[in-house]
Amino acid sequence: FASFDLRSFTERWITLEDNSYHWRGDTGGKLISGEMCEVCRLGHGGSRDLSRLRSPSLEIKEKEIREKGSEILREQLDAAKRELKLKDKECERLSQVRNQLEQELEELTASLFEEAHKMVRDANVKQAAAEKRLKEAQGKIDVLQAEVTALKALVLTSTPASPNRQLHPQLQSPCTRGAHKHMGHSRNKSTSSVLPQTNGKTDAQPVSVQSVIKEDKEMDSVLFAEFLMWKEHASLDRASAFLSRIYREDIRPCLSFTRTELSQMVQSAVENNSLTIEPVALSAVPAVKASALECGGLKKCALSGLPRMCRHRIKLGDKGNYYYICPSSRARITAVCNFFTYIRYIQQGLVRHNAEQMFWEVLRLRKEMTVAKLGFYVTDQG
Repeated sequence: FASFDLRSFTERWITLEDNSYHWRGDTGGKLISGEMCEVCRLGHGGSRDLSRLRSPSLEIKEKEIREKGSEILREQLDAAKRELKLKDKECERLSQVRNQLEQELEELTASLFEEAHKMVRDANVKQAAAEKRLKEAQGKIDVLQAEVTALKALVLTSTPASPNRQLHPQLQSPCTRGAHKHMGHSRNKSTSSVLPQTNGKTDAQPVSVQSVIKEDKEMDSVLFAEFLMWKEHASLDRASAFLSRIYREDIRPCLSFTRTELSQMVQSAVENNSLTIEPVALSAVPAVKASALECGGLKKCALSGLPRMCRHRIKLGDKGNYYYICPSSRARITAVCNFFTYIRYIQQGLVRHNAEQMFWEVLRLRKEMTVAKLGFYVTDQG
């Protein structure tokens, strides 16, 4: 063992964990396993203390390597910690965003439900109101249909020439209405038929029976052509040849009274269908005086200006004054009213006659205006 090189000997052994060693000497590159002898073990044990025999530079390098490795690990650890903190902050931010979105979603859902309930409630209210209006409209339609049916029946069964007294209670004589009502006024618009008249005399005259005379008639082609042209576009415009002729020949002469200004007002009221004719109310007087006055009294006629037995009064519009009129003035006004009533019926399509029958009725009404203009009128002896 004097010449034994311990260092070279130990470098040829590879120490294993189980204290077995492999020889790495001159054996052709093969490892020789086995347990070292005590000397070798001692020699190898001595190799554990070789670090003490190493140079200080190696130890410094190893220490620098360990420190550098430790520093790198610390830097990686710090970087990992910073990254974790950033991720925690990101998670916290995302959590806040999620909570905010959930809250907004809940508020939006509640708002949508509230809006939906409000819309449904409003729709129910509107539906109920619409159904109510529909019922009211249907009721009005039924009433209007009944009125139209009654008006058609009235037109077909009652004409200005022969009014139906059962359908027109206002056609009763003023004395008869006064006996039933005692007080108050009975009203009829300008569209009413001719009211019965009295001749203003204090003594009743016997009615003479005359023989019936057949009246022949022949149609005027010019007048009929003008009527047909007017009927195609029926209106109350006096610019048409048909109405222009009637205004010139019948209406203006029939409503031409002494009081010119009031006459024009009466004509305007008749055209606008705003004229009202009322019988004069009876006062509680003794029977002898009532018979002497014949249900009326001497007053100055507002249209003619003459003192006459005025049993009726007129009113121009709803807020106008009352004007007392004599029977002759009333007959002239009612004749014009009857004409306007009939052409209004034609304009509204309520007359179910052919053109020739309507034309003859218009001529008959023109004849009434002419007769009333001349001072003739019919009285009611009932």
